[in-house]
Amino acid sequence: MVATSFAVADYVVFALMLVVSAAVGMYYAWVDRSQRSPGDFLTGGRTLTALPVSLSLTASFMSAITVLSFPAEVYQYGAIVGFYSLSYLIAMLVTSEVFLPIFYKLELTSTFEYLELRFNRAARLLGTLLFIVQTILYSGIVIYVPALALSQVTGMNLWGAVISTGVVCTFYCTVGGLKAVVWTDVFQLGVMLAGFLSVVIRSVILQGGVITIVSDSQHGGRINFLDFDTNPLRRHTFWTVVIGGTFLWTSIYGTNQSQVQRYISCKSITHARFSLYINLLGLWAILLCSVFAGMSLYSVYKSCDPWTSGLISAHDQLMPYLVMDILGDYPGLPGLFVAAAFSGSLSTVSSSINALAAVTVEDLIKPYARMSENQLSWISKGMSLLYGVLCIGMAGLASLIGPIFQAVISIFGIIGGPLLGLFTLGVLCPFATAKGALSGVVLGLAVSLWVGIGAQIYPPPPEMSRPLSLTTEGCNFTTTDSFSWTTTHLPTHPSSTTTAPVHINNKTVLADWYSLSYLYFSPIGTIITICVGLIVSVFTGGWKLKVESRFRLMKEDTSLYYFFKFVKDRVSTVNKFGNPNPGFSDVELDLPKRSNSS
Repeated sequence: MVATSFAVADYVVFALMLVVSAAVGMYYAWVDRSQRSPGDFLTGGRTLTALPVSLSLTASFMSAITVLSFPAEVYQYGAIVGFYSLSYLIAMLVTSEVFLPIFYKLELTSTFEYLELRFNRAARLLGTLLFIVQTILYSGIVIYVPALALSQVTGMNLWGAVISTGVVCTFYCTVGGLKAVVWTDVFQLGVMLAGFLSVVIRSVILQGGVITIVSDSQHGGRINFLDFDTNPLRRHTFWTVVIGGTFLWTSIYGTNQSQVQRYISCKSITHARFSLYINLLGLWAILLCSVFAGMSLYSVYKSCDPWTSGLISAHDQLMPYLVMDILGDYPGLPGLFVAAAFSGSLSTVSSSINALAAVTVEDLIKPYARMSENQLSWISKGMSLLYGVLCIGMAGLASLIGPIFQAVISIFGIIGGPLLGLFTLGVLCPFATAKGALSGVVLGLAVSLWVGIGAQIYPPPPEMSRPLSLTTEGCNFTTTDSFSWTTTHLPTHPSSTTTAPVHINNKTVLADWYSLSYLYFSPIGTIITICVGLIVSVFTGGWKLKVESRFRLMKEDTSLYYFFKFVKDRVSTVNKFGNPNPGFSDVELDLPKRSNSS
């Protein structure tokens, strides 16, 4: 029987996380009270070092979605999403070598300021508005998810949890600025890892070891890494996860204000690059934890799926259900896990609020109004407060969206893909014109929206999504001794092996197009934006365009250039000053003559 409420120790652990997060904001508000510049508030005065920034980068998009929805994804569709590890690696390399040098040397507060410098003000405003829409939608989802988890395991009012999350987050963003966001992210990342490990370690003990969990997952088809099907309609294969994931994470780390704002706050470009690669290690660690947590979920419930048995109403409730099932007898540990989910939410939303305030001040207010630094600083704080309230309001819409993991990826793919294409045109294509860039991003966004909305209306058939089998044959409960978060009604039909319920749509002419993997939304938007942008640029005088070198990527901007230069110089030095082997000298040695004379 699953526990229905927290113990006192659980509330203490959860409250401690909130208190520490708020205290960090108050600390930096006090320490930086004499700094009135909006740049100090929004970019931390560009004095941060690699380690805290890297941990903040990891925490920013490893949100409650990762804590709750990623394991459920593995439980339902298998561990093939582990190939995101390759996507992370490629995305960090591209970001470090292509986008970071441009943004860092221009010392921009808003990434979209680059679009005006490279193209025109219309491109800047369009990019800013798309980012604001994308980020508010995303923030609403990551506030709603942990609130749902908390309400399910404790009985707390759902909207009370939503509001408390938003208020704490908005508070330390508004009073502490970027420094508070970065250091709370560091703390919250530690809480996230601790929450994950508590579940994983207990599952390993309960199931009799790691080998048992891996074996159960293997027999249940959850270890499905060898799927190299090239069909783009398949939901998850090696190619969809690696290719689609690379475009997705490059758009997030390469052009998304929330991430760029962090690494350009470093005190040197070397620290900025190191922050990306240390962050990569953090991404891999959390990915490993979440994938193994999903495998643990399956191992524990392989014979009695809580979803198809009616104990929960959605897969996103699986992890909280597991926590209360296996950790309910250990006061404090359920609280630690829910604190981990909330930490994911707080770290992500705080980053989003800080980024939204930055682009609003820099792109929508500063160019059109003459204000003092002090006034802009107060407006920055006011914007943080305003966006905190908006994100709380958007959380209400999150309850209307389907599978949360897929919804989040879709939002970033539909909007982030065209934005990635727009920045790529500016950085890598010296003949791209403003008309070409705007035409490309508008058409790329239109096609991405068309595919994304169509996929919601006409979901892909089960032969493309391929949910793995779930069973209730091992369930041993009755209505009187079982507990359900969502309903007391249990299935009346005999227990049987089933697959996850999937809505099957009527065939339409565009059915295959709408069945395209949601991970390809981002590549579609990016590729169409670039292709259309280049074609229009050619016909609008792009070949005659002269772009300043500081606005495009030069070979001297990349670390690879200096690496190859270093290797070349070392080889030249050896050839110039080295001691040649006499046996390979082109001067004939008169050894016999020497021996005769002696």
